[in-house]
Parts: sequence; structure tokens; C-alpha cells
Amino acid sequence: MTNNSTNFTKDLLSIQDDLLRFAYKLTADREDANDLLQETSLKALDNEDKYMPETNFKGWVYTIMRNIFINNYRKIVREQTFVDQTDNLYHLNSSTEPTYESTDQAYDLKEMHRVVNALPSEYKVPFSMHVAGFKYREIAEKLGLPLGTVKSRIFCTRQKLQQELKYFR
Repeated sequence: MTNNSTNFTKDLLSIQDDLLRFAYKLTADREDANDLLQETSLKALDNEDKYMPETNFKGWVYTIMRNIFINNYRKIVREQTFVDQTDNLYHLNSSTEPTYESTDQAYDLKEMHRVVNALPSEYKVPFSMHVAGFKYREIAEKLGLPLGTVKSRIFCTRQKLQQELKYFR
């Protein structure tokens, strides 16, 4: 192990607590935060050769974590998206209600919708667009809002939802 590599590893170890706190802010779940921390640390170690010593190390690793979180989120959204490829869009046009494994799940989903729908539209609309996969810039352009306002509203909405739905985990 070279001296630079030793310093890189020491720097990475020294920010693990900060990274875990950031991961928890992103995920709001301890297990998911630990998984995200581990995945980030591995990716940073794998990409050590791409790190430029004159750049902010902590910022570089935080960016890796944020990007992993966003990519994982988008992957989950893609996996949960159903594309009806049947003739005449049979599944989309059928009138069957979704089935739930239990009444608890149905209640939980209903409660989540209630919380989201109770939000003022200036918060609900950008948040819904973000959940649907729109990027911040796209939302800002479509709604004619400054980028910072969009980011702030989505962040505030996430905070409110986490507070309101903290017992649903």
C-alpha cells in the first residue's frame, strides 16, 4: 500500500460517522443507511485513482453517496413501473381494484395518500413530479420556478412526510 493510498483510507475512515449521518438523512432508515454507507465506502475505494488530491475529499465522497442513493431510488421506481404491452391495453383498461395482502397495508397506503394530498399544491406538485422521476431542473422549467425554490419545497415536503409517517416503517 502506498503512502497516498494509506492517507486515502485514513481520510475515508475519519469521515465514516459523518457519512452515516448523511446516509440516515437520505434514507430515514438505519439498515438502509448502513447499506448506503458500505456501498459508498466500497465505491470510493474502487475509484481512489479518480480522486484528485487538491479537491475536497469529504465533498467528493458525499457526492458518491448522493449519486448512489439517487441511482438506487430510480432503479426501484423503474422496477415498480408496470408497462402494459397487451393488446388493447387489457391490464390498464380492466376495472379490477388492486388487491392488498392485508387490511393493514390498505390502511397504510390510504394514510400515506391522505398525508400527501393534505399538502398545499405548491409543495405537493413539485414533490409528485420528483417522485415520478422528473429532475429538479425539469420541474423548475415546467412550473416556472427558480431551481432553489423547487429543491427547497421538495426537501420540506420530504421532512414533513418523514415526520407524519414515522410510524409506518
